[in-house]
Amino acid sequence: MREVAIVGAAETRFGKSELSYRELAVEAARGALEDAGAEPGQVEALFLGSYSPGTFVHQEHVAPLIASELGLSHIPSTRVENACASGATAFVSGMMAIAAGLYDVVLVVGAEKMTSTPVAETTRILAEAADWENESKVGLTFPGAFALMAQAYLHKYGYGREILDAVAIKNHANALANPYAQFHKAITAEDIANSPMVADPLTLYDCSPISDGAAAILLVAGDAARNFAKPAVRVLGFGQASDSLALYRRPDLTTLPAARQAAQRAYRMAGVSPRDISLAEVHDCFTIAEIIATEDLGFFEPGEGGEAARAGATSRDGQIPVNPSGGLKAKGHPVGATGVGQLVEATFQLRGEAGGRQIDGVELALTHNVGGSGATCVVTILGRAA
Repeated sequence: MREVAIVGAAETRFGKSELSYRELAVEAARGALEDAGAEPGQVEALFLGSYSPGTFVHQEHVAPLIASELGLSHIPSTRVENACASGATAFVSGMMAIAAGLYDVVLVVGAEKMTSTPVAETTRILAEAADWENESKVGLTFPGAFALMAQAYLHKYGYGREILDAVAIKNHANALANPYAQFHKAITAEDIANSPMVADPLTLYDCSPISDGAAAILLVAGDAARNFAKPAVRVLGFGQASDSLALYRRPDLTTLPAARQAAQRAYRMAGVSPRDISLAEVHDCFTIAEIIATEDLGFFEPGEGGEAARAGATSRDGQIPVNPSGGLKAKGHPVGATGVGQLVEATFQLRGEAGGRQIDGVELALTHNVGGSGATCVVTILGRAA
């Protein structure tokens, strides 16, 4: 395969936006082109990650819509849907197209506008990413699914909810330094204790929010990266795996096998190990998801992720900084944009452009984007330009 590099990265602020779906996507895409010093006419293909625009904003066939709005005349444009992992899967599609020699310059966009529908309707739309026939239609929404995981983890390893508090408090603190984040509010354990219960043991502060937003990456063939304005970020490896949509089919709720498989494939392709990673952006749709992710990715042994969170090992100055952006929990979770947004943050960190949330000495960054309750996972490893 040919080498692939990121030369442009941009995102909108996540949260409730007055902009339309297309306006969000176009803002992010134009930002990535401007960041790279590239012109629209250089783009040879567009891949758009988006989960459910047809139900959120009543607009399907969105990839050519965004290409047209950008003035990308007659290029191939493709929407990729893989639940909450739609963004990272679109990135993989664009990367493989360049690696295979089909294109030299590809624009990857992730976008979702979720606040236009009532909360109950949004919850139903999201639940369609699970096993509707066997679980969702009888009431197991995603807060319930991850609450079951949290209960299983706390019971198996003997923790209390203080480990969940540690994740929420850390990620809200990290988001304070992120101008793109939905929440700029520090929280305490007392705030969490006083917040509404959503699905025991998960409270409001354990759950990622409903968000609007978009993010974009400009990918190029490695040997063309020197022709653009910013230092290239190298795509070193990726892995993708899947699992059953239904929780009842899984023998252990304290791990996501798809994440473990995807991580192993990414490490193998990149020729690195978990101890080589400088920072990680992981899919903390719920606080328990971050703890499980740190174990699935090999940063900690099974059962040790909870203590690592409590001890500060995943803080910005810890052993392995996790979610310096604020994560889905505090940065926000516009479903189709999330995976691309993680890659944008990793790119900013590798280029030393993350401002007050910058991690010192970043050499390798990992992103972990999960679809549903773990039925899909994409892990990507990025490195600084040689």
